[in-house]
Amino acid sequence: MADIARWPRVACAALLMVAVAAACDTEAQYAPSLPPVAGFRVDDGVLKLWTGTPCDGVTGLTLIFDSGTSESAEQRWTAPRPGVLVERMDLLRTDGGPSPDTGGPLQVQTPLPEDYDWTKADSIAFSVDGPKANGARVNVPQVLRESDQHPSESYLFGQRGWLDASDVQRENQKSFLTVCTPDPE
Repeated sequence: MADIARWPRVACAALLMVAVAAACDTEAQYAPSLPPVAGFRVDDGVLKLWTGTPCDGVTGLTLIFDSGTSESAEQRWTAPRPGVLVERMDLLRTDGGPSPDTGGPLQVQTPLPEDYDWTKADSIAFSVDGPKANGARVNVPQVLRESDQHPSESYLFGQRGWLDASDVQRENQKSFLTVCTPDPE
């Protein structure tokens, strides 16, 4: 009889252990199976974006500098539905001048604060609205410091380093996902 009385306590303890272990899972429930990336570089004083593969149906782009800190600032571009195709885009000037004209329907909706110097930021978090996409992050000092050391067709893809079109084509869906590449899993 004592064994029967102890069984519910053992079962509850086992369930508690399973719940605690599940709560400690460090992967986000909907995290992609590979790291998402986007490419950045600075040419002629302009921060440039390369998504790595085309993003179709984009209705918004957001750059958040120093995300989650007191120094955080955001710039946002929007386009009317059904959205536009984005693969390469000039984003910001290093001299604090006005954002480069995108030459199309994707226009600055929320500019950076007038006195904000994005070149002093530590990181950029980048996201795409419209198509199913993942966000990406890049190190600002590294982009500023290393862009001149790499050919103009190479962009810094976060932790993956400086990549050109053949590198991106070869590694996309193997060691990373470009921001608009569907997760193969």
